Amino acid sequence: MAHELDIIPGTEWGFFTLPRPMCIAGPCSAESEEQVMETAAGLNAFGIHVFRAGIWKPRTHPGSFEGVGTPGLKWMRKVKETYGMKTCTEVASEKHVLECLKYGVDMVWVGARTSANPFLMQEIADALEGTDIPVLVKNPVNPDIDLWIGALERLNRAGLKKLGVIHRGFSTSAPIAYRNDPGWRMAIELRTRYPQLAFFADPSHMAGDRKYLLELSQRAMDLGLDGLMVESHCNPACALSDAKQQLTPPDLKTMLESLVIRDNTSDNQAYREGIDALRAQIDVIDENLLFTLASRMKVSAKIGQYKKDHNVAILQSGRWEQVLSQMKIKASAYGLSDAFIDAVFNAIHEESVRVQNEVLEG
Repeated sequence: MAHELDIIPGTEWGFFTLPRPMCIAGPCSAESEEQVMETAAGLNAFGIHVFRAGIWKPRTHPGSFEGVGTPGLKWMRKVKETYGMKTCTEVASEKHVLECLKYGVDMVWVGARTSANPFLMQEIADALEGTDIPVLVKNPVNPDIDLWIGALERLNRAGLKKLGVIHRGFSTSAPIAYRNDPGWRMAIELRTRYPQLAFFADPSHMAGDRKYLLELSQRAMDLGLDGLMVESHCNPACALSDAKQQLTPPDLKTMLESLVIRDNTSDNQAYREGIDALRAQIDVIDENLLFTLASRMKVSAKIGQYKKDHNVAILQSGRWEQVLSQMKIKASAYGLSDAFIDAVFNAIHEESVRVQNEVLEG
């Protein structure tokens, strides 16, 4: 059961300047003092105030570049001293946290692999207890919103109030253009539940290729997210990790200047009247949807009773595949996507199975 979070909004951390987007940028990995300082100089030149760099890199295969470790924190401290930038890196253990605190790192984030592990999240929360450092939590590798919220709750219970999230998409085996499935639906749901959370998108890990960064960043802004965490390297071609998805500082500047930033609302009277009228229509349609769904579940209960009386199994997969296929064909005439129909009708089917199972057990 999710609980309320006691959070300080990101605009009150003293890290970011308005207007949107708040931006955290820097290389995937800190590779050398020269690389870190050159990249920081390029970013600082056009107003980036928060510098990120991976110090410890969780790689899939041993033997890959796994970060320079603690020595890289000295370079981060030099960035802070030289340019006045805030510094930020990823932590995945108590040891990482303690090293970051020792070297004066200003903000930490928890990666997707770590946020999926409650044991590690509790270890990190315990290590951070008593500090005032901001913490950002990336979504778990798989789309599990409760796991994401649970990670935030552990930090909040440890007394941390400067909390935010980073949406970096989800692992998928499906053939898509991006490295990760953007999964915007879950970002929207979390944003709706906790509007006070500082909410960033990570288009670099979502895209896996710099050619998609602008479109994904624009999508994040269109959804009203607060900011971006973008990987930037002084010489991406020579990067030791994720070279394909990093931008040079000048290219990042160009991308940020290309974004269209929309207002969260408008005081225009015509807008207010028009949007209120349309929302009233939506409210009526939603009530009709609820009535229709309730009617469908009543029929499902009757079907469950028929199956019980005749000793028939609840799940009829062949029948459901046929129904779903037909719905997609009909939905296309209304301009509704296959992905949307899959999500809606599979949810309806799961609830119908649950209702029939109650009848069977009753």
